[in-house]
Amino acid sequence: MALMITDECINCDVCQPECPNSAISPGEEYYEINPDLCTECVGHHEESQCVEVCPVDCIVLNPDIAETREQLYKKYLDLTGQAIQG
Repeated sequence: MALMITDECINCDVCQPECPNSAISPGEEYYEINPDLCTECVGHHEESQCVEVCPVDCIVLNPDIAETREQLYKKYLDLTGQAIQG
């Protein structure tokens, strides 16, 4: 699943620079995560970096976007321009 930021966000700006895919950006009221760019840091890190640094724990799994770890890894490969060997 892609991650999402809830309305509990305090706009502290610590999550945005941690995202290796530039999926996080300021929204109208609080930060937002682009699900097309979010890989939950699969391929980059063991843990989702934005979740790790969020001081109010407002970054959660998006229940509307179900993705397996394999799908997230494929998205990572696509975003980084790496071909899948197979």
